[in-house]
Amino acid sequence: MTFLNRQLLLTALSACLLSLGTACSSGKILGKQGTAPNTLSRAEREAGWQLLFNGQTLEGWRGFRRDSPPRGWAAIDGTITLSERAGDLITKGQFQDFELRLQWMIASGGNSGIFFRVTEEHGGAYETGPEMQVLDNVLHPDGKNPLTSAGSNFGLNAPTETTVLPVGSWNDVILRVQGQRVQHWLNGTLIVDYELLSPEWEAQVASSKFAQWPDYGRARKGHIALQDHGDPVRYRNIKILRLD
Repeated sequence: MTFLNRQLLLTALSACLLSLGTACSSGKILGKQGTAPNTLSRAEREAGWQLLFNGQTLEGWRGFRRDSPPRGWAAIDGTITLSERAGDLITKGQFQDFELRLQWMIASGGNSGIFFRVTEEHGGAYETGPEMQVLDNVLHPDGKNPLTSAGSNFGLNAPTETTVLPVGSWNDVILRVQGQRVQHWLNGTLIVDYELLSPEWEAQVASSKFAQWPDYGRARKGHIALQDHGDPVRYRNIKILRLD
């Protein structure tokens, strides 16, 4: 399936889901309070949550090592949508310790990712920021390897169980980063839990492709990035709570 055809399929599926609201998502994490997409409940506002996407514009976002969002990323139908090759999209702000919540929908056979503590001293977000994998496990080759499957700490930590939903569904994410501890939740289940800079993590990195990037995973704070891996993808309900 071509990039364009995947995008058309994704657009149709997303339109259906958006019309049904949270009833089309798993409902386990996001939308439980009955709030509209890309909004905060009163309880969330009082707790200190911030929206990273207002549902209408890419205000607060820019391209990696760019001053503005690159063409290819756009706010469409209440989602941040990648429709053509554009490079990674990053937050203008930087974050140290936080809980990030969002929803993603990937195209058939698609691949994307969520990076954190990204810095811009090198040529790519992946050279500094660890990645929570976004993937169609069924049709993308990376789905055959647990270390690169949906929800994994890409290339290093496999999910303890498979909780990703089929293509056309909104997948609910919690990414919690506090100090060196990182937790990945996917559709209501904790599936990855690891410690940055721990002896185990150092050994994993040393035996992986990340060994060639000496600053990988070592920044104390940085940008959150949404990956352009060449496939259509949508994100929404992107909100963050600072923990530092």
